[in-house]
Amino acid sequence: MATMDIRNSGTGWLVMWLEPLGEDRWLRPGEKFRVQDDYDGEEAPFTVDFWADVADRAAGIEHVAVWIEYGDCHATVTDETGAVIACGHQRPTGVDHEWADARAA
Repeated sequence: MATMDIRNSGTGWLVMWLEPLGEDRWLRPGEKFRVQDDYDGEEAPFTVDFWADVADRAAGIEHVAVWIEYGDCHATVTDETGAVIACGHQRPTGVDHEWADARAA
């Protein structure tokens, strides 16, 4: 089984995107999530892409995408207690509306 830990060492939100599905999970400062999939091969199972949007950074939000390169793209994401966390975990209220407005513009 392939695993990768994602830790938010910053002072604001870290949005972890699970790709290619486009699922978002939000980490508070100091939190750690674990991504696991069923891949057991020799190639690197994940790639990571970090980016910063000027407006998001001003709002205290950073982004990291975990791309599932091999194995089941429906990877399991858990918190530090081992509880499975779903898409939208801890997403702040109002973000959906802001994203919809940005797509419309």
